[in-house]
Amino acid sequence: MIVDTLRFATAGSVDDGKSTLVGRLLHDSKSVLSDQLAAVEAASLRRGQQAPDLALLTDGLRAEREQGITIDVAYRYFATPRRRFILADTPGHVQYTRNMVTGASTADLAVVLVDARNGVVEQTRRHAAVTALLRVPHVVLAVNKMDLVDYAEPVFAAIAEEFTTYAASLGVPEITAIPVSALAGDNVVEPSAHMDWYGGPTVLEHLETVAVVADPAGDAARFPVQYVIRPQTAEHPDYRGYAGQIASGVLRVGDAVTVLPSGRTSTIEAIDVLGEATDAAWAPQSVTVRLADDLDVSRGDLIASAASAPTPTRDVEATVCHVSDRPLHPGDRVLLTHTTRTVQAIVKEIPSRLTLGDLSQHPAPGALTANDIGRIVVRTAEPLALDAYADSRRTGSFLLIDPADGTTLAAGMASTAV
Repeated sequence: MIVDTLRFATAGSVDDGKSTLVGRLLHDSKSVLSDQLAAVEAASLRRGQQAPDLALLTDGLRAEREQGITIDVAYRYFATPRRRFILADTPGHVQYTRNMVTGASTADLAVVLVDARNGVVEQTRRHAAVTALLRVPHVVLAVNKMDLVDYAEPVFAAIAEEFTTYAASLGVPEITAIPVSALAGDNVVEPSAHMDWYGGPTVLEHLETVAVVADPAGDAARFPVQYVIRPQTAEHPDYRGYAGQIASGVLRVGDAVTVLPSGRTSTIEAIDVLGEATDAAWAPQSVTVRLADDLDVSRGDLIASAASAPTPTRDVEATVCHVSDRPLHPGDRVLLTHTTRTVQAIVKEIPSRLTLGDLSQHPAPGALTANDIGRIVVRTAEPLALDAYADSRRTGSFLLIDPADGTTLAAGMASTAV
């Protein structure tokens, strides 16, 4: 029986074998359709390879196949009897750091690959820093290509110790190291016959068993309003419901709530899930909420627990990953999208740019360019009810949009109001 869903991302330096690992995972877990495998076999033969190149299962872009690298984020969906999976195979090249941020931003777990011959390199540290910055709760260190170092335990132990020490210093909460050979299939789905010194789980076993379902009752209730439902029928002449997806926490009938940014208070009179009344609902359910008082509530408002409602602010300090080829400068006018609310904003200043190797700050960079991660201060035209990203990855995140053409400029993680 499938019990839940795990979102995970793969990352690592170029040629560490990410796509091959993903292909092996899909192939050995019987998650590849016969026509997909036939297409990979045919493509491999055209490239002069006798065995199927499993990396082609995820490197779907023609440019990726020609260059032999991952450029875009490749999403794959598969399932085992124990769990569903949403997988993001992210690029390894420094030029595509922004794509790695995109893939890992919603991940419950990150698989960071290291080539056993090269050990921990600069890009490995960069990806560890990004996972720490994005607060990915679980990290798997997959020491790949163990077959090329004669499956030597000391090689694995040294790499695992170096990475674990570094990642722990960045605040990564949980690290699991696994020695693998993606090409040969060792410890990916099936245990390796070549590494009897390793007694831990395979990659798939760990993915199936890692605990990722948090108790929503421990989180503050946050409900961004997506749509106001007013049927105005003879049967329901006074019906006014607020529809959306619960971002965090639990909503219960009778709970005191605050509507932000207005600050008006009320209590929850009813909760409807798929047209049926219920006494309680929790993240990430999509529901319709009815309030006891007739308040002016519209799309973009946030219904929050009255006991822990954030303070709306127009001045926000945040860390952003710049994803656009157009640089971001102080004084730039942008649109800021937070949950279901979009407001006009201006970039007041860019205090620093992050050095991902050690998370140190480079002061006053003057601008952020593609793949840069830096600190910014934004002034919004209307108040926003943001949480700190450290408290909520959902209501502490936002996007900066180019108002001229609608392209995404940066992905932001709010810290504190200033």
